[in-house]
Amino acid sequence: MEEEIDLKQYWDMLRKRWIIVVALPVIAALTSGMVSFFVLKPVYQASTTLIVGKKATESGQAAMQMLDNSVLQANQQLAKTYAAIAQSRTVEQNVINNLALPLTVAEFDKMIAINPVKTTEILEIQVLNKDPKLAAAIANSMASEFSKAVIEIKKVDSVSIVDTAMIPDQPVKPNKQLNVLIAFGVGLMAALGLVFLIEYM
Repeated sequence: MEEEIDLKQYWDMLRKRWIIVVALPVIAALTSGMVSFFVLKPVYQASTTLIVGKKATESGQAAMQMLDNSVLQANQQLAKTYAAIAQSRTVEQNVINNLALPLTVAEFDKMIAINPVKTTEILEIQVLNKDPKLAAAIANSMASEFSKAVIEIKKVDSVSIVDTAMIPDQPVKPNKQLNVLIAFGVGLMAALGLVFLIEYM
């Protein structure tokens, strides 16, 4: 019975201050929507994937290498080395020069992410940029310059591009709908806290 009375008191408080409960979440959601849709510029992501490895001289040797777990583990460790080469100053500067980008290496580096794909020999190069065409161009140029660098440095026989970067048609951020939902939720919690604070004061 006491719990029912408490719940009724809370409900009465919320009904009494319903304007606050409704207005704050709506204002927060609208503000977030305005910022997400009209202020924040969309950012696009383009990616390319590569495999680095020595060519097998025979098809039978290639099959054995595919089944050899120790070879796979060694290649996965090498992927970390390749990631460091891909994101080296030399490779990035060459890409900047090739595309005539008005960026320093430090600025360019913030746009790049090199990810060895887990349990595979694949290396993924991801590029974030506000221009979708430029994002794809940078990713493909990175793949080309990395191929040259790793062949020269590690003396490997081949670098195979699994997927070339395509021009993205949808931005990866901001997530407008998620931003609005989060703002609404935060606004609702703030409204409830404000109502209880006013009542208890």
